[in-house]
Amino acid sequence: QVQLVESGGGLVQPGGSLRLSCVVPGFVLEDYVIGWFSQAPGKEADGVSCINSDGSTYYSDSVKGRFTISEDNARNTVYLQMNSLKPEDTATYHCAALSKIFTTVQEMCAMRGPNAMGYWGQGTQVTVSS
Repeated sequence: QVQLVESGGGLVQPGGSLRLSCVVPGFVLEDYVIGWFSQAPGKEADGVSCINSDGSTYYSDSVKGRFTISEDNARNTVYLQMNSLKPEDTATYHCAALSKIFTTVQEMCAMRGPNAMGYWGQGTQVTVSS
């Protein structure tokens, strides 16, 4: 069974930073677009940032300039570096994967997940509060 395992969430003050990690199987990193989605209680999941192994990336307008997505092939891990955090960033952050055959980074991040995804992680909670 394929699992995406997120970690790195926590409680941070406004203006602070966190780095989220998503460990994925090797074949997923090679053949899938990987994305981070945020989901606040009672709301649909929103695409935050997505990455393809060809180097293409996408960021939502709300995080552009503050968040950076990257991947480490040696560790089979996708990271989301979150800087200048705001209270409105508070949410559960899920890692997701969808085959490159079916999507691009822009298309994947426009989806509302998880039903549209190939794989969907359990999520890690990020709380930004003073």
